[in-house]
Amino acid sequence: MGQAELEAFLTYLAVERRVAASTQNVALAAVLFLYREVLEIEMPWVGDVTRAKRPQRLPTVLTREQAQAMLKLVNGDEGLVLRLLYGGGLRLMEGLRLRVKDLELTRGEIMVREGKGGKDRITMLPRSLLAPMKQKLELRFQQHKEDLIIGRGSVWLPDALAVKYPKASTEWPWQFVFAAAGYSRDPRSDAVRRHHLDERSVQREAKRAALAAGIAKPVSPHTLRHSFATHLLEGGYDIRTIQDLLGHKDVSTTMIYTHVLNRGGRGVVSPLDRVG
Repeated sequence: MGQAELEAFLTYLAVERRVAASTQNVALAAVLFLYREVLEIEMPWVGDVTRAKRPQRLPTVLTREQAQAMLKLVNGDEGLVLRLLYGGGLRLMEGLRLRVKDLELTRGEIMVREGKGGKDRITMLPRSLLAPMKQKLELRFQQHKEDLIIGRGSVWLPDALAVKYPKASTEWPWQFVFAAAGYSRDPRSDAVRRHHLDERSVQREAKRAALAAGIAKPVSPHTLRHSFATHLLEGGYDIRTIQDLLGHKDVSTTMIYTHVLNRGGRGVVSPLDRVG
C-alpha cells in the first residue's frame, strides 16, 4: 500500500466509521510507526485526508452551593487536595506533585512547577486553607524525619535536578506535601521510597462526595478547576487574570467559561421572563 491507500483508509475511518478524532490519530500514528520502524520505509506526511472533527464540549461546572456541599463531605489528604483544586484552580497532578518549597504560607501563594506545557505559574492559596496546610506540613515533617531514620527519606527528582543537586532528594523543601501512606519501588531506579498520593484515591473521593451531596452531574477532580474559573468570572474578575491563574497559553482557552456562564460580561435575561 502506498500514500493513496493510506489516505483512503484514514478518510474511511472519519467518513464511514465516524470515529472520534483521537481514534483516527491513533490509527495514523500506528500506520506511520509500522512503515518507519518495522518496514523501514519513509512515508511522506499524509496530508490529503478528511480529518475527524474533535467535538467542542462545554465543561461540567458546579454551582457555588454544589461545590460547598461536596467539599463539606471530603476529609483527609484527599479532601485537602480537592479544596486546593477548587480554591486555587490547580489540575489534579499539579496538586499531588506540590513540594514543600512550592508553598508560601505568609503570602498565601502556591508556585505551580512544570504545569501543562512545562510552564511555571503562581496561584492563590485560600486563606481558609492556611491552618489546615500548616497542620499538614507539621505532620508531614514528622513523617519525613521518621523516614530519614530508617533510610527511606528520599524523594523522586527529575533527572536534571537529581544530577545538579545530588543531596536534594532527602532535604525537607523538596518533599511531596501529599505523600503516599506507604513506600513503593521506583521502576526507573529501583529505589524504595514514598511517592505522592495516588490520583485514583482523589478521583474516587470526588465521585463519592458528589454522589453523597446529591449532585446529578458527572463530577471529577477537574470539575473543581472548571468551577474555580467560572465562579471567578461570576465574581467579576477579568479574563486575563483568570488566564494567568489557570496557566492557559491562549486566552481563547479561558474564554470557554464565558460560554458556560452564557453572559459574556452582562447577564442575559430570557425574553420569556420578560413576558407579563
